[in-house]
Amino acid sequence: MMVLNHKNWLSALFLTLVLVLAACGPAAPTPSEGETQGETSAPAESVETSVQAETSQVSQSEAVSTTAQQPLKVAALKGPTSMGLAKLFKDNETSGQYETSILGAPDQIVPQIVKGAVDIAAVPSNVAAVLYNKTEGQVQVLNVNTLGVLYLVGREDLPDLSALKGRTIVAAGKGAAPEYVLRYLLFENGLTDDDVTVEWKSEHAEVVAAMSEDPSLVGLLPEPFVTTAQTKLPDATSLIDLTKIWNETESAGDSALVMGVLVARKEVVASRKADVDAFLAQAKASVEAVNADPKAASQWIGELGIVPQAVAEKAIPRANLVDVEGEDMREMLSGYLTVLFEQDVKAVGGALPADDFYYVPDMK
Repeated sequence: MMVLNHKNWLSALFLTLVLVLAACGPAAPTPSEGETQGETSAPAESVETSVQAETSQVSQSEAVSTTAQQPLKVAALKGPTSMGLAKLFKDNETSGQYETSILGAPDQIVPQIVKGAVDIAAVPSNVAAVLYNKTEGQVQVLNVNTLGVLYLVGREDLPDLSALKGRTIVAAGKGAAPEYVLRYLLFENGLTDDDVTVEWKSEHAEVVAAMSEDPSLVGLLPEPFVTTAQTKLPDATSLIDLTKIWNETESAGDSALVMGVLVARKEVVASRKADVDAFLAQAKASVEAVNADPKAASQWIGELGIVPQAVAEKAIPRANLVDVEGEDMREMLSGYLTVLFEQDVKAVGGALPADDFYYVPDMK
């Protein structure tokens, strides 16, 4: 039996994660003017390629380490998961406290975490669980930074989910959180596949295009694409907030519709806890500043290339940007991942993360 050395271990793990996040679906489109990907989920179909059993024997001393002299490397995705960090990123242009990058899709950010090129990252919540499983527990989630951003958008009145009976929903995100969330909420509210037709598109821009051609369609869209759709289709004013529906669904318990989180490599958390905690404090302050002044924040967001300024200002109030840490984070995120897991184990990387997935420092 071949024994993988450290270099081969990283290569195998890199390949596995890229396949998990990319091979099962089309590449994320490049946003055009006035549009953004709004990535808050990623497909996570299973891959038969496995990491050899010997990889679990690789010691932490062999992993890429981060020394106290180096600035923390922070990465985020264009869309809601990075909007709340806008003030932190803008302030960092002057302070240079961190090495920052804003990328376009989960399959660009995941390899950087695996290789140790990124210490902290804002990613979709299901990607965090996949990372944890595929790195054998070497990733921790630090906070929840984005709650539900999914909305059903239509031209005709949509007072509640019952209004969808006999209708056609057009959506992007098959095999990812949008599909799991939609099907879960439809079922829990008494609607079956016979009651509602769902047509799946490869990207959100196609959803908006389909709605422009057929006024009877209902679109499943995340912010900031809701804002984009309403800009292009001024009569698409009826909204159903799936976060509100989730919170009213009895079986969801104390969970929450968690779309985005901050994660860190466990080695970094262990060796640089004070730095990680300081970053979290700044992230919290950044979210508060963005929510308090969407006009100013939209300028930061536009300058950073996250979302066009005009879209950002309108989208921020509906983007559910938050900072939830500790036990509250564990409770709402574990419940959400359980809902995904019960629909498809592949959605979270094959297993629910253990308790060490959640960064819950002792409060002294």
